[in-house]
Parts: sequence; C-alpha cells; structure tokens
Amino acid sequence: MSEQIGGVRIPDSALAREATELVREAAPPLLFHHSRRVFLWGALRGAEQGLAFDPELLYVGAMFHDLGLTARFRRTDQRFEIDGADEARRFLHAHGVTGEPADRVWTGIALHTTPQIPLHMAPEVALVTRGVELDVLGIGYDAVTDGQRAAVVAAHPRPDFKKQILAAFTEGIKDRPDTTFGNVKADVLAHFVPGFRRGDFVEVIEDSPWPE
Repeated sequence: MSEQIGGVRIPDSALAREATELVREAAPPLLFHHSRRVFLWGALRGAEQGLAFDPELLYVGAMFHDLGLTARFRRTDQRFEIDGADEARRFLHAHGVTGEPADRVWTGIALHTTPQIPLHMAPEVALVTRGVELDVLGIGYDAVTDGQRAAVVAAHPRPDFKKQILAAFTEGIKDRPDTTFGNVKADVLAHFVPGFRRGDFVEVIEDSPWPE
C-alpha cells in the first residue's frame, strides 16, 4: 500500500522509488525533506485548483529541483536550476520517459525560481513552482488547511528551515556568482558572500561592443 501524507498519495512506481533513493543519497536531509514537501504542497495546490497533473512527473520535478545545490550534481558553469533539470531529464530518459513529458519536467525545474512565468504553463511545471513558493516563501500558506500543513511537516520536519535553506543556497551557488545575474539568487549572495557585486543590466547594455 502506497504512503499517504496529508491526503496526498506518494507515487510508488519503480521510477518514483529510484528517484527517492537517488535524492536521499545525494542530498542532505534538509534538501530531501524540502523536496518531498515541495511535491506535497504542489499536489495539494493542484487539487485545490482542480488541475489534472501526472503525479509521477510532478514527483520527479519536485525531488530533483534542488539537486544542483548538492556536491554530487552541482557545476560551476551554469545556473543550479539547470543542473537539476539536466539530471532529471537524464534520469527519465534512462527509465524510458522521453520527449515532451521529460521536457516538461526539465522546464518545471529550470523555471522554479522564475516568478510568474511557470504558473502559466503545464500543471507539472506550475506546481513545482507552487510547491517551492509555499515551502520557501510562504506563498499560498493559507491555501492548504491547518491539518494538511501539520501532516506534511510531521512527516517531513523543517527545523530552523529558513536559516538552513539560505545556507544551502549560499553553499550551492557561491562558486558561480555570475550565474545569479538577473535572478533571485543574487539576493542570497548579496546577503551572505562578502564582496559580492551583483551584475547590472544597464551596465551590460552600456558596455556592450555596439559602437553607438
């Protein structure tokens, strides 16, 4: 019998079980529990909005969305979101999920820190962002019930989560500061990395090689 948390059934396919174990092995407990909560919040928001979504695709998107912050999967030449998205697509292809469904998961992970845009896309894309927004920013906090929140947090606790997730963001991106240009993670480095100077879009335009 598959596990249920807060009324949400956790996918129990071989693919989902392998995704769970991969993230459990690669990520610290902070990111594992956060990723599971992202799936649960996303599924709850999807039910509340009456969206039809593929739970397995949403699960992989949620579980892999922060893999780019881990020592095993992070690179230094691209945004951390793309690290996780690329690994999710490789994982899905290895399990026979290709084409548009795999690309949908890639997009959901790649855009999960981009405000507004993913909310106008396929449900699996939108709901990864909904789950992240609820867990990290508290957006949609009152869209789930007190009982649902209690059940999810009981299964996947969040002790000192605000401080710890900011530390995880900092550790995962401090060696690639240029990849934060134009996105929310520049705020993290501005707060926690001495000497960081965020990129300036106006300066990029003014310093471009065009002669005028």
